[in-house]
Amino acid sequence: MGCPAAVLEAWRCCAVRESAEAYLPRRPEKTVLHETVAGHLATFLARQRERSRPVPRFVERELRKFLECGAAAGGFLRMHCDGCGIDRIVPYSCKCRGFCPSCCGRRMADTAAHLADRVFPEEPVRRRVLSVPYPLRYRLAYDASLVTAVARIFQRTVFASIRRRAGMRSRNRRARSGAVLFI
Repeated sequence: MGCPAAVLEAWRCCAVRESAEAYLPRRPEKTVLHETVAGHLATFLARQRERSRPVPRFVERELRKFLECGAAAGGFLRMHCDGCGIDRIVPYSCKCRGFCPSCCGRRMADTAAHLADRVFPEEPVRRRVLSVPYPLRYRLAYDASLVTAVARIFQRTVFASIRRRAGMRSRNRRARSGAVLFI
């Protein structure tokens, strides 16, 4: 259920020689966001159903998994250090993609480090942002094939612009561009 590599990252007992008293586990249930979602989720979902505007299943699933994130009741891994004899319980995270600030922050930092260390060349890199009108955003949220089509058009347009500004013909086989896309 949990990722041992991510859990080992959190376990730094003998590696940094910290004492058992210095370790402060994350307490997501004490945050304002967690308390707000926990206190109002059922009411919010019921009101949306009454208004004939139910919350999409994937949104409800994300919110419910967020409430379980970091709670030992949802599962945990017991870590033991043979060097100092300390035991710790590390709760599983929800690994959700859209709502949990802890999991999203960790994923964002890991992805940025991976891209900077292993993907991007030692060459200048440019960033392009495509912003679409709100009505289209809602449609894109539910239609994966439309997202793919829009992303391909955007990528082709950016690559063509790069080739044009570099003075290259569009059929130049030696010209290569790369892209990393985040939605």
